[in-house]
Formats: sequence, structure tokens, C-alpha cells
Amino acid sequence: MTIIRDVRAQLRRRLLISYRVDPEVASSLLPEGFRPQLVGGSALAGVCVLGLESIRPKWMPRRWGLRSENAAHRIAVEWDGPDGVERGVFIIGRHSSAWHPVLFGGRLFPGVHRKARFRIQESGDRYAVTMQAGEHSLDADVEVSGDWSSGVFESLDAASDFYRAGRIGWSRGRDGRSVEPVALETDAWKVEAAHLHHLRSSFFDALPEGSAVFDSVVVMRDLPLVLSDAGRRHEAGSLSPAGP
Repeated sequence: MTIIRDVRAQLRRRLLISYRVDPEVASSLLPEGFRPQLVGGSALAGVCVLGLESIRPKWMPRRWGLRSENAAHRIAVEWDGPDGVERGVFIIGRHSSAWHPVLFGGRLFPGVHRKARFRIQESGDRYAVTMQAGEHSLDADVEVSGDWSSGVFESLDAASDFYRAGRIGWSRGRDGRSVEPVALETDAWKVEAAHLHHLRSSFFDALPEGSAVFDSVVVMRDLPLVLSDAGRRHEAGSLSPAGP
């Protein structure tokens, strides 16, 4: 099977919802070889909700592209690469509304996904998102506001730099033990501060009481993206953490 190593898409909307997490709890969620990246003494984890359209290999015309809603639960991590400490995110699980990432993710192109149902309500600068996938659920109501509030990032620019540096996302392969990297890149990076009206995450709510506290949320909109097999260009190919 031919592997599609670069997938292009247009980002309609991306919500980056972050929690401050107890470092020991975060460590318990990671495979060997990764450790939480600490900011202000806390691990940073969260949910990335993406609405994508025009999803296609780079050689395919944009008008033939597909569309999907997606959510990824993730933890900011560090690992020891050949040139020293490197940073990115470990993705605990990916969910999608579409059939193509569920069937072909981790096979035809990188990134294993699970099927989920999404309901999205968009009204101007406000986004209400619900996701249901078996026992996993998410319910978030976010509004772009321009007002910044965070317990770890002193400014929106600091948060933007942090998220941009975490472009490489590791996740388990289809065998459940190996891990594979995917890079998310754009040449038009821009984030906007947002206000949270409501949040419920079955994943974070199930962690030990008080170990995961909402920190902040940013929104990205209307940007071109490239999702690539980071293993082809990234020198972390020697990193092969195995699950417990």
C-alpha cells in the first residue's frame, strides 16, 4: 500500500483547550520514553478540536478534498532526541466524524483515529462543540473574546509560541505498542484569545480530583495546514517507546 506522507487541508476552526495537570498524574498517562513538559510547575494537557475541509494528498485538486470534525486529547511532552531534548505532544486518542481517517489512519496516512459523533453550533465568534464516542465525551462552549487569562502563560503570545513549538504529535500505532509521529504545520500561524462558557470532558473529569484544572483556551481559524509523516524529516526515528 502506498503511504500518503503529506496531507493538505484547510482549517475552518481549531479550539485548543488546556488544563494544568499534576505532573505525576500526567506521567502515568505516557509511554516509556516521554515525560511531561512542565510550565510553571504544572504539566499541560488538553483537547484540540479541529474542523477541516479540502483534506487531500498534496497532488490532488482542492475541490476534491474531504471534510471532517476531529478531536485529540493530548499532553505536552519532552523526549531525548539525538541532538538533545525535544518537545511536542503525546496524543492519547484521536476521534473523527469521517470514515477516511478511521479506516486509513495509521495505514494509508499517519494518525490512528476512532469514530465519533460531533455536533457543532457556530454563531459568529462562538463555538459550541459536543463529541460522543462510546464512553468518551466532550462538551465545550467557547467564544473568541480578545481577553487573555491563564495561570501559566503571561500573554497570548507566550501561549502561541508554546503551541507552535508542539507541532509534532506522537501517538500509538495500530499495534497499540509502537508510536508514530505526525507534524502539523502552517505558514499562516495565528491564534486568538477566547473565553470558556462551559466545559465537560469525560477524560479529564475522570482523573483524580483536583489533578486537572482548566487553564485557558485559544482559537485558530481559516488557515492552510499540512499534516505530514514527521518520521520522514524528524530525527526522532530512534525513539521507539513501548506501552506498558
